[in-house]
Parts: sequence; C-alpha cells; structure tokens
Amino acid sequence: MKYAVAACQTDFPCPRDRSEISSRVDRMLAMVDSAVMGYKPFFPVRLVVFPEFAHAAPVYATARELRDKLAVELPCEHTDRYEKKARELGIYIQTGSFIERDPDWPGVVFNTTCLVGPEGILYKYRKVNPWLPWEVHASPHDLPGYKDELFPVARTEIGNIGCAICYDWLFPEAIRELALGGAELLVRVSAYMDPWGATPPMDWWTVINRSRAIENLAYVVASNQGASLENYPPFSWPGGSMVVDYDGRILSQADPGPGEKIVVTEVDLGALRQARRERLGHNPLAHLRGEAYTAARGTFYPGGTFADAASQEGDRGVEENEQAIRETLSDNPWKIAD
Repeated sequence: MKYAVAACQTDFPCPRDRSEISSRVDRMLAMVDSAVMGYKPFFPVRLVVFPEFAHAAPVYATARELRDKLAVELPCEHTDRYEKKARELGIYIQTGSFIERDPDWPGVVFNTTCLVGPEGILYKYRKVNPWLPWEVHASPHDLPGYKDELFPVARTEIGNIGCAICYDWLFPEAIRELALGGAELLVRVSAYMDPWGATPPMDWWTVINRSRAIENLAYVVASNQGASLENYPPFSWPGGSMVVDYDGRILSQADPGPGEKIVVTEVDLGALRQARRERLGHNPLAHLRGEAYTAARGTFYPGGTFADAASQEGDRGVEENEQAIRETLSDNPWKIAD
C-alpha cells in the first residue's frame, strides 16, 4: 500500500461562461499525464488532486448569474473525461471544484468537487461552509429536506478517501467527520488567498493542514489555487500545495507563489493503518472521548443562521449576504441558547 499522490495547482484566467470550462479540463488532463507518466520511473502515482475554482469561480455577484452562466450539472461531459482518464491510467482524480446546478434544487448553486475513479464518480462533495459573505453558493446543510450525506467517504483500492473544500478546514468538526467515517487520506481542494497562505506571519494554510493531519492520524493531500492576481482578481493566490503525513510532517510542498505546479510524494497506507491499530500514545482517534464534548450539541449561532445567504430565488448577492449576517450578529450574540 505504498504509492504516490500528486497535488496539482492551476493558474487559469477566470472563465466568464461555461463554454470555457472544456479548455480548463484539457489542461488538467495534460497535468494528470505529466504527474502519472513523468514520475512513473520513481513510483506509481495513484491519486491526483486539483484545487478549488479550477473549473470556475463565483465571479458573479448573484447565484442567479452563476447558475445561468457558469454552473453545470454533475455528472457531465467534463466528469466523463476525467472518468475516461482514470480508467486509462488506473488512478483516482479529485477534480477541482465546479459551480454546480441541480434540478432538485433549482434556486441555488453549489461549490462541488468529485472523486473520480476507474469505476466512475465515487462521491460528490458539496462545500458545507461557504466563505461568507463572498461566496453566494448554498450550503447543503442549510437546505430544508436535504438528505444526501454531507461528508461522504469513498472506500477504494488505494484506501479510504474523504474530501472537504477550503474554508471547511477551519472547522475541525468537519474534518473529524471524515476521519470518523473512515477516511485515511484527507483531501483538501482549496483556494486560499493571501495573506492566509503558506508563509509567515499568517500561514494558516500550513498550520491548518498539519493540525488536521495530527488530530485525525491521517494523510492530508492539499491542493491550493495558484492563480495570479490578473487571472483571478480581486485576490492573489499563494499556491503552496502540499502533502502531510499522519504525524504532521510536510512530505512535499510547492514553493509559495502563483503558477502551475505539481507536488508528488509517496504515502504508506500500511504504516498509517499500523499506527492507528497499534500506537498507544498520540492516537487521537483511539483516545477520543466523544461523549465528553457536549458544547457542539448546544446552540451557539442557531443552525442555518446564515442560510439566507443562499437565496432560494437565486438573486441574493454579496451585499445582501453581508447585511443578513450583520443583522443576525446583532440579534444573536455568541451564546448558548437556553
């Protein structure tokens, strides 16, 4: 169970229409070939990961515009192409995120990534924690009647894989859900902008990735957006894609800074499984006293407090998001409800 993983970062001009997505997929499939074939003399690359917004970003102010101009249904022609490549090379691909529309939820869009293997799409992960107030796509958590699993984990021949997107990783509870669901490889599909990138003094990217690996005794494969300011304004994107082992060691990392890069390193699932099974000390999953931590069962901000940020009519924008949040904060100071 030793093989290599590849964290790829992209630097595309931001698409304004879904017709431009195909050219992005062309380039990412070429990067898959580079990662798998280029490193073949050294080790077999079995998992390739791409960043958030690799296909499209929320560049329009309203969900309606995103749905009309950039959103795609999943599966689609693009995921079909990833599936074909996965079968050809015998690998797994964590796609960069799509802006997704779903006829079952006509008023909203999602920020979605897919794990694609030789057998097809193994899961769709929809971002549970949008980066408010800027991201106007919906959290599936906030939609009444939403029944799909929020934090799916795929059982594959290369181990158990779970994924969460960017801001999700600032919530340890989200990543712990993946670990408790059996995930051995925690995949981060991200677009972390400056100054919260991979360099001091605010290197949140590095700190969070290493912390989640230690907390969950799991590998972290983290792909970050590497777009330059001119390609994805209003932010610049520091890259720094990395692979972290289950003791928090950075096994490989791209030099911080924009641009296309591929980070490849070997992981040892056998060693991870042995550590989870036999390690007596520093084994957070074995030592977890879940029943002791009751705060999350109470109410701080009521569940779905900011659900209105994803308007069911699809016409709420960033300014309306911000106003809704400010009103909620003024009415609901941070406290546990009676």
